[in-house]
Amino acid sequence: MAKEFTIYHNPKCSKSRKTLELLQAANIQLTVIEYLRNPPDVATLKSILSKLGISARDLIRSKEALFSELALDDASLDDETLLTAMVDNPILIERPIVVQAVIGRPPENINSLLNK
Repeated sequence: MAKEFTIYHNPKCSKSRKTLELLQAANIQLTVIEYLRNPPDVATLKSILSKLGISARDLIRSKEALFSELALDDASLDDETLLTAMVDNPILIERPIVVQAVIGRPPENINSLLNK
């Protein structure tokens, strides 16, 4: 059975481009979603979190200036608030995300999926 993957990709990000190259080199059936143009909704992000076994805080890019501007470093904020912030500001979503599911940073993280 062919493996199918979805990558939430930012073509301006070198790690995202490298992850995409690794997937393509492995001849993986792939859906590419440029998440800055087509951001996932809250339900999709919740599904990704579930597959990854992480919290919303683990998926948010805390080094983005917008993270501080929106005061998202407040530890009392719940996942729902963080997910809404990511949907409204997709630049805050860690990249790339490869669903079947692993964060592709560093790109070599996808090897655990390719070797299943």
